[in-house]
Amino acid sequence: MAKHNKWSKVKHRKAVVDKRRGRVWTKVAKAIMVAAKHGGGDPDSNLALRYAMDEARYANMPRDTVERAIQKGMGTGDTSTFEAVRYEGYAPGGVAVVVDALTDNRTRTIYMVREAFEDHDGNVGTSGCVAYMFQNRGQILVVGTGLSDEKIIDVALEAGALDVISPEPLPASDEEGGWTVLTEVQQFNTVKAALEKAKLPIEEASLAMVPEDTVGVSEEQARNIEALIEALEELDDVQKVYTNAGM
Repeated sequence: MAKHNKWSKVKHRKAVVDKRRGRVWTKVAKAIMVAAKHGGGDPDSNLALRYAMDEARYANMPRDTVERAIQKGMGTGDTSTFEAVRYEGYAPGGVAVVVDALTDNRTRTIYMVREAFEDHDGNVGTSGCVAYMFQNRGQILVVGTGLSDEKIIDVALEAGALDVISPEPLPASDEEGGWTVLTEVQQFNTVKAALEKAKLPIEEASLAMVPEDTVGVSEEQARNIEALIEALEELDDVQKVYTNAGM
């Protein structure tokens, strides 16, 4: 299986979630509302809602907050209409960026997204300019101490995972490590359930745009790209940001 130095990114993601939990909850609640509006309030028959509720669970969102978001989406509360939009562009070094958003005002959202790109030496491109460099995948982050690389790989692959990206160097038994499990979209729930059944601690689990290849960048470019990602993620309308930067 692939072994890359991903642990610094894992720690960065955890710090962001801890620091901005309120913003994370707001974004997840919006995703729940949209999913419930378009597919109903039953996660057993509404996959989009199930995925959003899973994200809420991993973000430790209170159950009553989740229920309120479902009810709002079904029309018993806030009647705001959100739609999914995707923007594509380039960061410094020719790095591809995909931005997924939920908005009730496209004009406002594209203005803020374009401003974030321009402030960090990037630019918004046309639809389809970089999305072809990514694939839709299930992405599951397993984080914890005393975990066995072999066990995680065995459980994931037996359940149908495509790949397991292990931390390098592998952590000692008393150190915390982070493994990224990649799946086909259709196998996402099956693999996640197998990891949970094996008592492996899942930090995050969601559908994601995973780059087919990464682009190497300089330290200065990496700083600019990280600042761009942070600026985009701070926008209320933005749900997810994906890049193919090899940082």
